[in-house]
Amino acid sequence: MPLTRLDIFRTEEFAEGRSFGEVGPYRLIEGTAHFAVDPSNERNAAITDLDLAPTDADGLVAFSSDFAMLHPATPGRGNGSVLFDVLNRGNKTLLTHFNGAPRPAAPDAPLAPGNGFLMRHGYTLVWCGWQADVPPTPGLMGMRAPEAIGSQGPLTGEILCWLQVEEPARVLMLSHRGHLPHPAVDPHEDSARLLVGDHPNGPVEEVPRDRWSFVRVEDAQVEPEPSHVHMADGFEPGRTYQLVYTTRGSGIVGLGFAAVRDTVSFLKHSSASGGNPCAGEIECAYAFGSSQSGRFLRQMVHLGLNEDEQQRIALDGLISHVAGGMRGEFNLRFGQPSKDICFVIPELFPFTDTEQTDPVTGRSGSLLARVEERGKVPKVMFTNTSAEYWRGDAALIHTDLESMTDAPESEHVRRYHFAGTQHSGAVFPPPDVRPLDGMKGQLPFNSVDYGPLLRAALHNLDRWVSAGNPAPPSRHPNLEDGTAVESRTVVPKLSHVPGVAADWQPTRAMRLDYGPETHLGRTTRLPADRGEEYPALVSDVDEDGNEIAGIRLPDLTVPVATYSGWNLRHPDVGNPGLVIGISGGLMGWTVPFPSARSANDPRRSIDERYASRETYISQVEAASEALVEEGYLLAEDVDEVVELAGARYDHFTDRDGD
Repeated sequence: MPLTRLDIFRTEEFAEGRSFGEVGPYRLIEGTAHFAVDPSNERNAAITDLDLAPTDADGLVAFSSDFAMLHPATPGRGNGSVLFDVLNRGNKTLLTHFNGAPRPAAPDAPLAPGNGFLMRHGYTLVWCGWQADVPPTPGLMGMRAPEAIGSQGPLTGEILCWLQVEEPARVLMLSHRGHLPHPAVDPHEDSARLLVGDHPNGPVEEVPRDRWSFVRVEDAQVEPEPSHVHMADGFEPGRTYQLVYTTRGSGIVGLGFAAVRDTVSFLKHSSASGGNPCAGEIECAYAFGSSQSGRFLRQMVHLGLNEDEQQRIALDGLISHVAGGMRGEFNLRFGQPSKDICFVIPELFPFTDTEQTDPVTGRSGSLLARVEERGKVPKVMFTNTSAEYWRGDAALIHTDLESMTDAPESEHVRRYHFAGTQHSGAVFPPPDVRPLDGMKGQLPFNSVDYGPLLRAALHNLDRWVSAGNPAPPSRHPNLEDGTAVESRTVVPKLSHVPGVAADWQPTRAMRLDYGPETHLGRTTRLPADRGEEYPALVSDVDEDGNEIAGIRLPDLTVPVATYSGWNLRHPDVGNPGLVIGISGGLMGWTVPFPSARSANDPRRSIDERYASRETYISQVEAASEALVEEGYLLAEDVDEVVELAGARYDHFTDRDGD
């Protein structure tokens, strides 16, 4: 088995031994997973440059990853299912997304159980490092992958770094979000280029070579190679920079797929004598990936890397969350897995889970073609917020580009749009500044909590896989019923909402040509040649400015505010004509209705809509029960949804006395 050894170095009670319903207490296991994959096995053929990896005496490629698991302390008390958390840049995400636990203040902070949802339902939670460039920060989980070695030693070639700052800076690392950098081979490289622009779909200009330089940064010691770029006049906040230069050394980042696949197969099939801490207890395995990690899952199924070396399916189901139509640099020579900008990501097409043809390029394909050919198709849920639609790519997963009609859907797939929500988790009351990094929008951030929808989606996925009960129908903007419309046509419809700008250009995904070897995991044309833009469809809106398509929580069906998935940058953080999130963290906005009729706001007031707080709460309860009947909300979450609705009503009408 490719996971050859699991070294456990810590086992402890979780949450001080707290008991979770009938499942009881959990234990936390931490250690290191060791792998050895066969480069000649057909199931590994899709991993870029695996044939260039050093091998051991048995001809296998060895590597290792950080490992952790939360497992019911009493054998047999779990539900028989693994929920694998595809780490986001080395961070655990499950307890925040499903249990409503606060985001940890630091990666090495103790895990918080939140509302205990996953534990009460008996899931075994698993984490294993898959990203080769995670920095050595305590608490972050990564993978230690070998480098590709060519005939002349470590590989040398061009790479593209995407850079954006929120405050003035003169020196930036040659990486995305502070991950391990790709150093420049020659600090005086004449052919290196730095391009700058204000909008991803707009023009760029080249920064003269004498205005910037590669540098080493002196900490305790001088770095051996230049791993930073210096701009004499400073990088301007909000502007977008693309740096193309030559680097040396390419880790085999595609082994991250093998790490996920083989960890899951080990837990499903290995014995106790083989070191499996949950031997004989696991029947089904699911994966959840959010944002970067959701894109990872899209790439994993597209490459057919969910089937292990013994030709067994690893993940029986998966939720690719807020990934839109994107994949990423997860299997690329000189790949930067952390990079998350759809305007520079190679290989966006195909987007759909059924066959589609691009009328501009003539290319055809399907995201699931390889797994369908093998007859090893997992159940898949694509869940997206309004933010991914407004970014310009989410609707591409369900659009026939040739006929501009709704694309057919695979029987193994559901596509859900969480209406009126933003990419990252919401906070109530809506903040003006993002605490994580000080990002500031022109309006308070979106405050719709879609956690209950994710919990229902997981429950439905489990029933779909384990019991054969089909998940509720897909729900998203449609061309057939007219609810899917071009984003640029919706912008003017929001101009009546106080404070909402009506003079900005939404972003759109583009056809990018990175050269003829892109499908082999090699980009030979940097930066890419830009082609035609793809259509950018979003949900149409009602008279209040709220979205009419998708799964609509009571926030939208019984509203006290208007919500959107986009928010423009505040002038204080630069480039106010650009949406927040071109380089991660897509944010939306909240604009409450006036509590009483206002001459300055054409939207109906809260008092005009609801005779009393009791009337409002009654309507929220009815809307919540309707979602339960349809299968998009769990009965156990109704009280929480109603309680949050009451808090919104009080806050926006100032009836709480504040």
